[in-house]
Amino acid sequence: MDTYDVGYFVGSLSSTSINRVLSKALIRLAPKDLRFTEIPIGNLPLYSPDYDSDYPAEALALKAAIARSNAVLFVTPEYNRSIPGALKNAIDWASRPWGQNSFDHIPAAMIGASIGQIGTAVAQQSLRAVMAFCNARQMTAPEAYIKFTPEVFGDDGDVRDESTAAFLGDFMAEFREHVVRVLTVLPRG
Repeated sequence: MDTYDVGYFVGSLSSTSINRVLSKALIRLAPKDLRFTEIPIGNLPLYSPDYDSDYPAEALALKAAIARSNAVLFVTPEYNRSIPGALKNAIDWASRPWGQNSFDHIPAAMIGASIGQIGTAVAQQSLRAVMAFCNARQMTAPEAYIKFTPEVFGDDGDVRDESTAAFLGDFMAEFREHVVRVLTVLPRG
């Protein structure tokens, strides 16, 4: 395979999301054989099993975007010591109806930024539990809990600190290797 398609989720719906800025930085620093497409989550209705027999167009588009992806990357903030409701809602839609889990065996990684000292450590632990239930093949190391400061991150994804850029570049290189390892054993599609 010459390139790997990575669908990425930005967990925040905020127009000023620092995690969207982080996603731009990750894409800039990623190996060139990873091709990224954002999977939008903002227009999904709230999930209910009542929809399982007749999925709305937004949820079908979500599932199709994941199906086109060789791997997924979650870039998420921490809300109240967990993941944002919009992200959890998207995961619920993608993992249903029962037996049609879009995340089954997909290579996945998670990262997030916060202005706080512990980054998004607790949110990522919450997300890891959810994705374990969804049977995603998670990259477990390196863990990446990013403390966001505007001095380090430009709005365009430019990383102004060499050690931060190196760490994020290494994270994305490891993600690429994880994707290759998983797809070698469990090819998708």
